[in-house]
Amino acid sequence: MKSFLSTKTMAIRGGTLILMLCLIVAVNAQDIGTDNSTNYDAAAKDFGGIISVKPLAFLAPLKSDDLARIVRSAYDSDNLTVAARGNGHSTNGQAMAKGGLVIAMRSVESGHFRLVKANGSAYYADVPGGALWEDVLDWCLGQGLSPRSMTDYLALTVGGTLSNAGVGGHTFRYGPHTSNVVGLEVITGKGEQVVCSEKENMELFFGALSGLGQFGIITRARILLQPAPEYVRWIRLVYAEFDEFTQDAESLITAPEGQSFNYIEGTAVVNSDDPINGWPSVPLHPNQTFNSTLIPKSAGPMLYFLEVALHYKNNDSRTAIDATVDVLLRRLRYVDGLEFQADVSYRDFLLRVKQEEQEARVQGAWYKPHPWLNIFLSRTDIAKFDQAVFKTVLKDGIGGRLLVYPVLRHKFDDRTSLVLPEAEIFYIVSILRLGLPIPNEPSVESMIAQNKEIIKVCEDNAFDYKLYLWNYETQEEWKTHFGKKWGIFAGRKMIFDPKAILSPGQNIFTRV
Repeated sequence: MKSFLSTKTMAIRGGTLILMLCLIVAVNAQDIGTDNSTNYDAAAKDFGGIISVKPLAFLAPLKSDDLARIVRSAYDSDNLTVAARGNGHSTNGQAMAKGGLVIAMRSVESGHFRLVKANGSAYYADVPGGALWEDVLDWCLGQGLSPRSMTDYLALTVGGTLSNAGVGGHTFRYGPHTSNVVGLEVITGKGEQVVCSEKENMELFFGALSGLGQFGIITRARILLQPAPEYVRWIRLVYAEFDEFTQDAESLITAPEGQSFNYIEGTAVVNSDDPINGWPSVPLHPNQTFNSTLIPKSAGPMLYFLEVALHYKNNDSRTAIDATVDVLLRRLRYVDGLEFQADVSYRDFLLRVKQEEQEARVQGAWYKPHPWLNIFLSRTDIAKFDQAVFKTVLKDGIGGRLLVYPVLRHKFDDRTSLVLPEAEIFYIVSILRLGLPIPNEPSVESMIAQNKEIIKVCEDNAFDYKLYLWNYETQEEWKTHFGKKWGIFAGRKMIFDPKAILSPGQNIFTRV
């Protein structure tokens, strides 16, 4: 099959959408599946399962040059838009384009990974924007290396996470994905292919990072690497009191490197024997049991657990690892006896959510709607949030994960497009409804209303917060979201995508 566009398509200007149907012949069915009708339908959906918007075409270019031609053709048309679709894990239609072109990014330069040696001992992985992080991880591990910062779920594309932020348990130490990339190749809304970094085309580099796809499509990225550990001591520590949980978490993330764990997250669970939402979900191994008689009588409707991990090499002394862990745990105030440990390979630890995905698929939960809500919330407001949301609105569980853990603001580069709370320590709160069974399971509409209720709690209490991975409906709401960064954001849009061709599903700008 030919690589991509015909010269006839390149000569097209303005007018009708129908003429763009010739682009469909460029779809390589082997790259996005054998049933083109199914794939076209897939481009109208996402993991959230709430919004459905049909595009004109779903295209799978093989090269970034071909993708640049598509964008230039859209730029020369009267009304076409272009949306980059990674692995389809948006939850609110962000990667859709009504009547426009949706690009299957996983086909673009698939598998073209390169290891780059920088000054000193530093290495970078030069990878396609459509590559999945799990594939990047496996390739890097083959070199004895690993990305420094990883999200919890690795079946996401590099370009997708970099267009948002990419946060997880390593963020407190190394920052999000966007703080660990040193160079990008971006196709702007004019169809221009631009290589950018902190020193070259800086405005586009920092605009594209966390830019929600508004300034360009990330086709390649250079990711900072470090030597990979081989094993992980994986630990969960249960707390009955929220203040003790947060104080210990904050002490761990602010401790100097070498005096804390390598990975730190936290989760809220229902104080009940519900196998999905309650404390039976805490143990790490089937042979481990949760002794509920150890829960203090003072415990409320929710319990909390810190999830931490210590990296080590195969030739490290297990006695020394035990001693290090013992020193770190001794200063924490978790419930005595409610501690769970396991030693697993570094790869298995990073891919632990994949097992949860497989179980959810078997149960059919993976295919249900997923009204997720992600919030960045200042530490000064997290206790009130716990009382008003975790212990009230969500006290029966959500059929998924309730993540809550602190990170450090200075680990995020403020030059990117991301907006954050003002506090130096803020919490990542992720309400990840997986569709698993919960008592009196609410309707999708009720869950969406519940999300809005939680946002209203933040607004009514004047919390210092920002929504993450959200999709506002109006530009005015986006202006409020970006605050003092709106002028910079809108200015970059005029420079790099003046006709507002890119990423229409974010509902920020209207096609000109």
